[in-house]
Amino acid sequence: MTAVSERKISRREQILQCLARMLEHSPGNRITISKLAKEVGVSEAALYRHFPSKTKMFEGLIIYIEESIFSRINIILQDENSTVVRCQLILNLMLGFAQNNPGMCRILIGDALAGEDDRLRVRVAQFFERVELQLKQVIREAQIRDQQSVQLPNTVCANLMLCLVEGRISQFVRSEFKKMPMQDWDLNWQGLHRAIF
Repeated sequence: MTAVSERKISRREQILQCLARMLEHSPGNRITISKLAKEVGVSEAALYRHFPSKTKMFEGLIIYIEESIFSRINIILQDENSTVVRCQLILNLMLGFAQNNPGMCRILIGDALAGEDDRLRVRVAQFFERVELQLKQVIREAQIRDQQSVQLPNTVCANLMLCLVEGRISQFVRSEFKKMPMQDWDLNWQGLHRAIF
């Protein structure tokens, strides 16, 4: 067993894992505190000792998404100099994360947030804005540093890349997690690469 699997999972982490699992296995269904408490195996009061509201539980999952993606984007930017490879790895990261975390995809497309606090949808929108800004910055730095040109304006290039990723995540959720985000992605990337670089 690895150190991670031997590590005792906190009740807080267990609650978030159960919530993510319920989002994956109950597409289209609203998650209630009562259902979540039953899934975790605790009382509703016990859930509220760890999270004061369902909004805070969803925020916990959004924080996990942000930390997972942006910490890895930072590694990509440190380890890779090529603009094309940086962009490709960032998009691969987004799609790979989506494929490995189906329940989180319902949060990313807003499906699971219907009827929840508006702050959650705003935070998810800000997440995608940060990713798009990062892609714009990668392209802009390449133009300044390497005089590398792109076929379209920076903002259009970054938006086009992000739209393709968001569309694939949306298809994944709409297909009830059958149409994998990485399916035929290499071919999509080749077309996108030719259109942009």
